[in-house]
Amino acid sequence: MADRQQTDPAPQWWSRPEGTSDDGRREGIPAPRPEAADGAGAGDGIPLQDAAPAPDAGTADRPVRYDPWSLQPLQVVDRGREPRGIRLWQVVALSLGTALLAGGIGGYLGVLAERQSRTRLELPQAAAADKGRAPESVAGIAATALPGVVTLHVRGEKGSGTGTGFVLDPQGHILTNNHVVADSKEIAVTFSTGESVTAELIGRDSGYDLAVVKVSGVRGLQPLSLGNSENVKVGDPVVAIGAPFDLSNTVTAGIISATGRPVTAGGDKGDGSDISYVDALQTDAPINPGNSGGPLLDSKAHVVGINSAIRGADKDDPSRQGGSIGLGFAIPINQGKRVAEELIRTGRATHPVIGVTLDMDYTGDGARVGDKGEDGKPSVVAGGPGARAGIRAGDVITKVDGQRVRGGDELIIKIRAHRPGDPLTLTVLRDGRESTLKVVLGSANGS
Repeated sequence: MADRQQTDPAPQWWSRPEGTSDDGRREGIPAPRPEAADGAGAGDGIPLQDAAPAPDAGTADRPVRYDPWSLQPLQVVDRGREPRGIRLWQVVALSLGTALLAGGIGGYLGVLAERQSRTRLELPQAAAADKGRAPESVAGIAATALPGVVTLHVRGEKGSGTGTGFVLDPQGHILTNNHVVADSKEIAVTFSTGESVTAELIGRDSGYDLAVVKVSGVRGLQPLSLGNSENVKVGDPVVAIGAPFDLSNTVTAGIISATGRPVTAGGDKGDGSDISYVDALQTDAPINPGNSGGPLLDSKAHVVGINSAIRGADKDDPSRQGGSIGLGFAIPINQGKRVAEELIRTGRATHPVIGVTLDMDYTGDGARVGDKGEDGKPSVVAGGPGARAGIRAGDVITKVDGQRVRGGDELIIKIRAHRPGDPLTLTVLRDGRESTLKVVLGSANGS
C-alpha cells in the first residue's frame, strides 16, 4: 500500500521511497534510525533504536536505512549448515581421478620396462648346478680318460694322416694302430691340453695292426688303466674317444654289439704280409677315420679295446656312407697288452702258429690244410706244433676249442687270439670222419 493511502502514522523504521526529500516529511514522523556507530550492528546484540545517531557528514556518510522497495529483504532465512555427506558427483570425480592416476603410473612403468628391455634382455634359465658327474656316466668316463688320450699327426712319403693313441705308462709309451704310423717319417703327438711334441716309433706289427710310439720330456702323463677283455659281455656300455676327421677329443658312446668277430684288414701290398687278423669286439659306438688307435672304455674307464676298423656300406651301393654306420671293431685289450709289451721290450711281436699252410682258396666249411706249402715245401712243417699233434695235408679244421671255424681267415684269427705256448683243441675232419687233436701253439716273429 502506498504512503498516500495510509491514515495512521508510518512506523518509525520505514524510510521513504527514493526521490522523496527530507523536507517533505510529514509532521510527526521521526527521523530514520542510524546504524550503530563504530561497526556495531545487529550482529552485536545492540538494539538499533538505542544507537546514537551519527553526525551529519553528507550523503555519502549517512547510515544505510532500510528501504522497503529494495530488491533484497532485510531478513535472511537461516536454513542451517549444508550437509557434508559425499555426493554422487564427488564419487565419480574421485574414481576418475584414481583411474587416471593409476593409468599414468602404469604407463610410466611400462615405458621404463620397455626402455630396459631394449638395453638388456634376460630369458628364463636354470640356476647353475654342480658340474660333477658320476664316475660311471659317459661324462665321468670321458673326464677320467681324456687326459691320457692323444692325437697323432703323421707325415710320410705317401702323404699325411691323423690317428689316435693312448698313454700306457709314465715313461711316455703310447699305443696306437700300425696303419696309423706305417711308413712314417715324422710323428707329432698332441695331448688333450693342446700341448704338442714329437714322438719316435718304438715298434710295430702289421699282423696285429698295433704299434708303439714314445714321447720324451713330457711331465704329468696320465696313463689309462687297462681292463680285461675276457670280462666283456654283449650289451655292456662302452665309450670311444678319438680324433675322427682330425676332430680331437671326440667322445662317442654305445654298447658291445658282439665279441669274437673275425675281422681282416689291410692287404694293400698284395702278398698278404700286411693283412691284420683280429678277433674283434664289435661296437655301435660311432667310429670314423681318425679314431684308429683310440681307446674303447668300459663303465669304469678301463680300456677294453683299441678301435681299429669300421664297416661301411658295400662299394657297389650308390648310397654308401664314408663314415660310421654303427659297425665298429676294436682289438681286445688282452691281445693289445701282450703285443705292446713285446714291442716295448724288443721292437717286434711274436705270433702264435700251428705250423701249417692253409688253402685260402677253399670254399667249403672250415679251414683246409693245403697240399703244398710255399715254394713247394710241405704244407705241414716237420717237427712243428701241427705235425706233433698229428695234422696232415688235406685235413679240414672245423672247430677251435669247440668254436666253429668257417674259413682259413677265421682259423688264423682264433689262433692269434692266444699266446705262444697256449694249448688248443682242434676238431679235424679227415676222410669224412671227425677227430680231436691237442696242439700247443708255437711262435713266429711278426712283421
